[in-house]
Amino acid sequence: MILPIYLYGQPVLRKEAEELESEYPDLKQLIADMYETMSQSDGIGLAAPQIGLSKRLIVIDADALKESFPELAGVKLTLINPELDIIENGKKITREEGCLSIPGLSEPVARYEKVKLNWLDENFDEHEQVFEGFLARIIQHEYDHLDGIMYVDRISPIRKQLIRNKLRNIADGKVNCDYKVKQQRHKR
Repeated sequence: MILPIYLYGQPVLRKEAEELESEYPDLKQLIADMYETMSQSDGIGLAAPQIGLSKRLIVIDADALKESFPELAGVKLTLINPELDIIENGKKITREEGCLSIPGLSEPVARYEKVKLNWLDENFDEHEQVFEGFLARIIQHEYDHLDGIMYVDRISPIRKQLIRNKLRNIADGKVNCDYKVKQQRHKR
């Protein structure tokens, strides 16, 4: 089932998400729905807060970027209760980022080139791995959503000032999307 993507301005996007328990009802269906929603929205990553669920769950399917980043061919990850460690001696790279919750915008964001991640998969099996390059960027972007952080929080104050009106328009529902969305309802 395709779920609506919550847009900038929705309070759930600013909350720290809660741990996901193995007894969570219909977890396999939720994960399948998240992958379907992400695919139909032309996304490569989706965090549960982006569908209005304040839980520590991320799905990633980076295969669509394999032309530009061959190392992403076949990369599909389900991350439950991930714990991210930045590898501090790694360098930061600045690249354009966009987000399904902030449609129509992209901004340069500096991210670490290498991270270590501990997580549970959809069967609650434990994993630990170091990720580099563009996949490390995707993971950091989605992980931020679990902590109530959006990529626009990581851009320069001047850039944020320049896009302030565009962000306000998204929060006010003045945006067109090719996918199903949930917008903030403002009292008039």
